[in-house]
Amino acid sequence: MADIQHGAAEDHVAEISAVDIADWRLRTFALYDNVRKLSVESPAEAHSYWRHQRDLLFATHPASALSAADKARFSGLKTADYDPIYRFHVPLTNEGAGREMSVETGTDGVVDFVRLGTFDLPEMGQLAVWKLRGYGGGIFVPFRDATAGQPGGSYGAGRYLLDTIKGAFHGVSGTGPGAAFVLDFNFAYNPSCAYNEAWACPLPGPSNRLAVEIPVGELY
Repeated sequence: MADIQHGAAEDHVAEISAVDIADWRLRTFALYDNVRKLSVESPAEAHSYWRHQRDLLFATHPASALSAADKARFSGLKTADYDPIYRFHVPLTNEGAGREMSVETGTDGVVDFVRLGTFDLPEMGQLAVWKLRGYGGGIFVPFRDATAGQPGGSYGAGRYLLDTIKGAFHGVSGTGPGAAFVLDFNFAYNPSCAYNEAWACPLPGPSNRLAVEIPVGELY
């Protein structure tokens, strides 16, 4: 049965046109652009907008990770209510910078990353910050926390906090060495492979795992 489902999933991905994929990316970039603007006055309002727009994209867009059958019974992504204590302004340290990581994927071959440094999160731990080595060169921060795989918790393989090559970025305050990244776990989201195994998704390694629970963002 798993093989049949996997084949159907691959067929669904193969049917998505380049135009649809481009449109999904443009809409995603526009979504986060509006989120950053709304967050200046009210991160909670920005979060409500983000939830609504992502539900709409998943339910209706041809490049959604959901199959037609999944769309037919879709009633919205499971996302926790906004909690401001999980929003941080964090500088990027040089710890670990230069380390290389290669991720083998089933559909995209080997994806190479180089580490830019580390985010130190108060009372939570550390997260490695990666740069995609290739066209686009986006900043990528996946994470896995103690809710992963737990009943009512988050996706067992982890979630994404930042992925600038897809527009998932909340801004930087300040300039130069003192600049701080806006890290808001309320906007953490699942990789596409959480909903469709035909997608290949880089997942958090040991340097992107937190021992604490992060009960906000998109759950599973």
